[in-house]
Amino acid sequence: MRWITEEDIENLAVGAALLGTGGGGDPYLGKLMVQKCIREHGPIQMIDPSELPDEAWVIPTAMMGAPTIMMEKIPNGDEALKSMRLLEEKAGITAFATMPIECGGLNSTVPFVVASKAGIPLVDADGMGRAFPELQMETFHIYGISGTPMALHNERGDRVMLETLDNHMLEYISRGIAVRMGGAAHVAEYMMNGADVKRTSIHGTMTLCMELGRAIRESQTTKRDPVEAIKEVTRQSIYGEALVIFRGKITDIERQSTDGFVRGKALVSGLGEYEGQELRVDFQNENLCAMIDGELQAMVPDLITFLDQETGMPITTESIKYGFRVICLAIPTPDIMRSEAALEVWGPRYFGYDTDYEPVERIQQRRSEQHV
Repeated sequence: MRWITEEDIENLAVGAALLGTGGGGDPYLGKLMVQKCIREHGPIQMIDPSELPDEAWVIPTAMMGAPTIMMEKIPNGDEALKSMRLLEEKAGITAFATMPIECGGLNSTVPFVVASKAGIPLVDADGMGRAFPELQMETFHIYGISGTPMALHNERGDRVMLETLDNHMLEYISRGIAVRMGGAAHVAEYMMNGADVKRTSIHGTMTLCMELGRAIRESQTTKRDPVEAIKEVTRQSIYGEALVIFRGKITDIERQSTDGFVRGKALVSGLGEYEGQELRVDFQNENLCAMIDGELQAMVPDLITFLDQETGMPITTESIKYGFRVICLAIPTPDIMRSEAALEVWGPRYFGYDTDYEPVERIQQRRSEQHV
């Protein structure tokens, strides 16, 4: 157990943007909301999954919708808490703790707001190990937890309780509701007991976000290479060591908000050792696949993230712009996310790519050998 301070949240916001692979929403707004809560209510208790009583109820909370919407549609700050309260009321339970559904951007901060306002702990874990665009893309789903009953709330006070027969229909129906709520909604879903959290979640991801964020921020003051700082942290984690797959300048960006998602692609013209090459990264809220001159370099579920070349700060899909000088990083996912069952839910074929998943470290090793 540890008590989370404003400084921890500063680090969390940076690390969550890195692991969020461009998605999960811009963490800046969420960071301000959590820090305001800490000033009002004091530090937030964060516990390891092992500290949960097996019978205790945990209700994950989040925002769903197109991240670009949140840049203009600023929340009141209590929507996710209201969703959790509605779910408690309808299910006849009381949440012992809340937790993130994903390790990315705004959705790594929303549950801290809920934990602070409700006076309950936050669990140091999540269900994606990164950010993904759809609600069934959870280790919770893969290992048998139902996402419903689910509560949705918007900033106006509209609210919906949803029950579906499976988690794919949960995604389909709730996405339509979020669109009609203005493109984004705050949700409480996948309620489960402590034993199920231990069994189905990816442990320690909030701590990892904070360690990554601290490493990046400290590199700015010590003038250390931020990529080396990131490599050092990931090397010691349940993820694999971060890999640089490209450096260059953003020459084109296509981005549109449709059906509750932000879809598009970024084109990057190579600089330095990548001169004369072009990187293309496709995204649906999150970065999905990276190709250099048409050849796949990294793919879901491995993490693909853009960093600002000068500062090492991660760049989200809604904020990346023409002319940015960037470094494209890829980070191997934990083994729990590479199982056959997991790849059926979030592998490249699910997103329409005609290729089987290949680990990024294997692709990059082969590429390195070809260039020797």
